[in-house]
Amino acid sequence: MASAAAAVEPISPSNTKLGWIGTGVMGRSMCSHLLKAGYAVTIFTRTQSKAESLLSMGAQWADSPKSLASQSDVIFSIVGYPSDVRHVFLDPTSGALAGLRPGGVVIDMTTSDPSLAVEIHSAATTAGCSSVDAPVSGGDRGARLAALSIFAGGDETLVTRLTPLLSNLGRVYYMGGPGKGQFCKLANQVTIASTMVGLCEGLIYAHKAGLDLSNYLNAISTGAAGSKSLELYGSRILSRDFEAGFYVNHFVKDLGICLRECQNMGLALPGLALAQQLYVSLKAHGEGDLGTQALVLALERLNNVSLVSADKK
Repeated sequence: MASAAAAVEPISPSNTKLGWIGTGVMGRSMCSHLLKAGYAVTIFTRTQSKAESLLSMGAQWADSPKSLASQSDVIFSIVGYPSDVRHVFLDPTSGALAGLRPGGVVIDMTTSDPSLAVEIHSAATTAGCSSVDAPVSGGDRGARLAALSIFAGGDETLVTRLTPLLSNLGRVYYMGGPGKGQFCKLANQVTIASTMVGLCEGLIYAHKAGLDLSNYLNAISTGAAGSKSLELYGSRILSRDFEAGFYVNHFVKDLGICLRECQNMGLALPGLALAQQLYVSLKAHGEGDLGTQALVLALERLNNVSLVSADKK
């Protein structure tokens, strides 16, 4: 991508320099796969110490998104909130689009507002560049194993061309034009929200009924109640492992975006609204930095029970 000739070549480490913005729970693992694939990667993140493991693998450091963009052909971002996405791409003095050369591509993998994805696409087009919204699902485990589901929105030809690059991170699903990747991710979050409520309520019920919870989870995992959420989080809940693979704070953000989009669409999704309120209650108890499986804490408080005693029987 560094020349006109490269523009028709398949993307490879020999012709494409990458930029990566955001090295949190997900971003660190994801970026490491691209380094292992042989790509030259320049990194920007607000806290440089969080990028040390990637820098030790050979990544270079930039002191702003604009500086990073000037050294990159394709820029990835996976940051916390839509306001962060707006800042790293659209800030007129330090944003990536202020430094990206014509022909460059930005790929935002943050779960964000569909309308912002459309806005970034328009700004990128004006700058002679391209953009793809490509949020992901699969959590920290999917990021570590390069087994994420990637929901891509944008120009289909561009997404097809980027697929070999994105395949270093997981499986790509093309969802439609700008913003459609974000809409797919939000629908994904609606599904997960109610699934997590069901998983935790089932555990509370099984506990109250006097069942052995490990045996209970094993029994239902191969039946109709089996789910990815049960597979990823059932045993973590029983062992009181609430370390974040996906933060409660970020899930509350996602569900808030979903509810705003529901209002725009004239949709009533009561399961989504209930799940959002339960997760907000975790934030109110200072548990926003725990993982989404900490939802069980809200239901324990609601019912004045604890699964700890059950797990020790």
